[in-house]
Amino acid sequence: MAWGREVRARDLLEVLHSQQPRLAPIQLPGFEHSPQTWDRAKLGLDCDEVYPDIFIGDAATVRDKQYLKEIRITHVVNCAEGRRGGQLNVNAWYYQDADIKYLGLPVEDLPSSNIEDYFHCAAQFIDCALYNGGRVFVNCMMGVSRSATIVMAFLMLRRGMSAEEAVRAVRRRRGVWPNAGFLHKLANLHNYMRRQRCPQGSHFFVPLPYASIGAPMAQP
Repeated sequence: MAWGREVRARDLLEVLHSQQPRLAPIQLPGFEHSPQTWDRAKLGLDCDEVYPDIFIGDAATVRDKQYLKEIRITHVVNCAEGRRGGQLNVNAWYYQDADIKYLGLPVEDLPSSNIEDYFHCAAQFIDCALYNGGRVFVNCMMGVSRSATIVMAFLMLRRGMSAEEAVRAVRRRRGVWPNAGFLHKLANLHNYMRRQRCPQGSHFFVPLPYASIGAPMAQP
């Protein structure tokens, strides 16, 4: 684990530049056994499995409940909840008939957005889902900035990755690009975790308090 030094946003930007996503064409989840590579634009679907049982995708895909059921999604984290431009107006009621649990984060894709306010509740929600055998779809509008930042924070908080490792892990599976402000928030999280990590270990790891019930659910 690369916890030997503090990092800055520009260090994470360098990781984004150096770690290129997998070469196209990339098969869409759910079509792995198809003899052809389906055109995502024609299907109106766009997502990738960036970590075992964690998918990042766009707004159109997360609204397609039939497709979510086909790839066995049990939980959705909407990182763009809201009614403004650049936000997606869905809620827990929308997914009720699909038996999908929902967490909504009202984050705008702006460098000044306080996305860090949701790092811990989102990480707990995702970890609870995975612990119980679920599969999580994390979305924003394009599946590039807000959703990627939340998944990277999860990998840091719950899987012990440094910021650089988390950025690299997600970037190699999808062409993500968190905005400059979000990279700064991830760097701050890394530096805080580095200072607080247990002195006996080589990295900081926050185990999920399974005795407590999961993250607060977004209200319809």
